[in-house]
Amino acid sequence: MNEKYLTVSAVTRYLKAKFDIDENLQTVYLKGEISNFKAHTSGHFYFSLKDENSKINAIMFRSNASKVIFKPADGMKVLVTGRISVYEAMGSYQIYVDEMLEDGVGNLYIAFEQLKKKLQAEGLFDEAHKKPIPRIPKRVGIVTASTGAAIRDIMTTIKRRFPICETILFPTLVQGENAKDDIVRNIKRAEDYDLDVLIVGRGGGSIEDLWPFNEEIVARAIYDCRIPVISAVGHEVDFTIADFVADLRAPTPTAAAELAVPNMSDLKKHIDQLSIRLNEAIYKKVNYLKLYLDSVKNSFVIKNPGVMFENRKQSLDLMNTKLNELMLGKVDKMKNELEKIKKSYVLTNPKLLYKDNVVCLKNIIDKLELLNPLNILSRGYSITYMNDKALKSVKEVKKDDVLKIKLYDGMLETRVSKIEEDK
Repeated sequence: MNEKYLTVSAVTRYLKAKFDIDENLQTVYLKGEISNFKAHTSGHFYFSLKDENSKINAIMFRSNASKVIFKPADGMKVLVTGRISVYEAMGSYQIYVDEMLEDGVGNLYIAFEQLKKKLQAEGLFDEAHKKPIPRIPKRVGIVTASTGAAIRDIMTTIKRRFPICETILFPTLVQGENAKDDIVRNIKRAEDYDLDVLIVGRGGGSIEDLWPFNEEIVARAIYDCRIPVISAVGHEVDFTIADFVADLRAPTPTAAAELAVPNMSDLKKHIDQLSIRLNEAIYKKVNYLKLYLDSVKNSFVIKNPGVMFENRKQSLDLMNTKLNELMLGKVDKMKNELEKIKKSYVLTNPKLLYKDNVVCLKNIIDKLELLNPLNILSRGYSITYMNDKALKSVKEVKKDDVLKIKLYDGMLETRVSKIEEDK
């Protein structure tokens, strides 16, 4: 009898199986109004979708919830994509949401994704094209509306953090049909000024309000801008094409100002630290040089400079001796070589040896003839003797001394009658 009755779990599993094999329930597109919305600490979204007559529970897991570009809230009309299945524990069916868009912006979202893929494929988002933001800018340009929270937050933050920085505002339409052209025009205008960085952005708003910053001409103007660009569009959860193209993305206008300029007090602290490090480095260098100078002053060479010259002199003498030895050795070697050549030549030419000896003998005779004193006397010279000793000076004789004078052909004897010395 009891076999007729099914358990609640069995029925629930059966219904779940039916839901899971139904192809029409695997990809479902729903639109409705959010109610009972709860963002769990786990990152999952729990809510219901309802219309005038019905309601369905919904869950969006963290992996998909993190991709939602707006903040869901009760009463918001949305478009969702997901699959419908049975939650066995409650015995109720629900939709497991993969994507969620604000109702009325579905076409905008599609356009956003298409442009994003196009520009990404062209390389406009590549990090290689990102220009660095200068650390200490002198001039900051701002392309935004002249009134509103965005410009107020930017100006207040810059003046508070870095009051010496000059700011130039380019009043711009940031919402509406003509906003995209005005944004592009003012980005190009900014390039005519000597700016170090350019902030482009606006405050928060709906996707329609922010749409000018998703336009292709705005993206290309930011990419082509010679000035480093910081984008600051909407709130932290808002992402636009301008954010992907910009050199740096700030989550809010206030954050953009903080990224654009340094904090003056931080700079002062950094300068103080550098000054301390520089002084320490100089002190260490001076001490090192002082110790080095003291060591040089106390060195043996400085105290005994003559030693250095003595060593140099000794080295010079040694080199001179070696040089002389080398030269003498070279000369001796050449003489030996010459003698060998001469001997070998004489042996093969005995007449040359006789001739050389005759010439040598004649030279010796000529030299002896030149040294023969008789030959000198024949030219009118004489030699004076006293006591058989040749005289060299008048100081060796006195009056009445008897002298002998040797002439070329004989000898004279005479007596000194007068002595005169050369003056």
